[in-house]
Amino acid sequence: MSDLAAPTDIDARLEGHRRELTGYCYRMLGSAFEAEDAVQDTMVRAWRNFDKFEGRSSLRSWLYRIATNVCLDLLNAGNKRARPMDLTSAAPLAQAALSLRPDNVWLEPMPDARVLPTLHDPAEAAVAKESVRLAFVAALQQLPAKQRAVLILREVLAWKASEVAELLDTSVASVNSALQRARATLAEAPPADSATSDPLDEEQQKLLDRYVAAFEGYDMKALTELLAEDAIMTMPPFDLWLRGTSDITGFMTTLGAECAGSRLVPVSANGTPAFAHYKPDPEGGFTAWAVQILEISEGRIAGYHCFLDLDAERWFPLFGLPTKLAG
Repeated sequence: MSDLAAPTDIDARLEGHRRELTGYCYRMLGSAFEAEDAVQDTMVRAWRNFDKFEGRSSLRSWLYRIATNVCLDLLNAGNKRARPMDLTSAAPLAQAALSLRPDNVWLEPMPDARVLPTLHDPAEAAVAKESVRLAFVAALQQLPAKQRAVLILREVLAWKASEVAELLDTSVASVNSALQRARATLAEAPPADSATSDPLDEEQQKLLDRYVAAFEGYDMKALTELLAEDAIMTMPPFDLWLRGTSDITGFMTTLGAECAGSRLVPVSANGTPAFAHYKPDPEGGFTAWAVQILEISEGRIAGYHCFLDLDAERWFPLFGLPTKLAG
């Protein structure tokens, strides 16, 4: 350890970059838990090797280099996170079956507070939120690992091509080529646009208020009025997904009927409106069930993504939420 800085000073300097590094690793890996593990690994490596950091680049650049290498090593293992509609076709309600897949298959939700830095420029804040939306992070998963890193560094974090080239130990020409290929891939299947303003405008807030009332009241007629005709419902870790208001509300009143009488608590996740969903507990009160992330388009709810917390041990602790609510 160098005598230039005391350990406590080093810890403080490293910790100052944790949130933005977590956002970077989340975009790279598509997993909240893998992202936090990758950042912790980055911090440990940086702390152990701080005496080798000669200041030829900024501390931030050095940490991003380490984090990128950690993420590339993880991605070389071949795991690529997905959404249900990336894996199967939509199932009509009559054929709906709840097939469970392992947790490491799925793109995961992420609390905004863990990945979005405090930005005073509204334009920069909007870009940051857009870049952690489920649709965008899912699109990133379709890119080869190094193209993914280049696109995030160049398009999201606004690094110069020369800076990215130095980080990846490659040429500016290679960086520009990788960026062009990444853009072309995303253009073939662009992520759906988000129509959510920041902060929510009056109409969007009214829509969410109506959604909460409809869901908690389990009023399928009211819910139908809020959903886009081709709305999508997903529910990882099950690979079933549904399209259209009739199949979604039909599922909710059949296989999903136990959610009647639930409570929703607003949370901030993936830069879009979200709720913690507590369903009725037979023993009284309400128990943690899912994190819902909504996508809004043209004044309707176009995406309704329910990340089920089957053991109440994943999403609710991640969001700092209790696993029980009083009745």
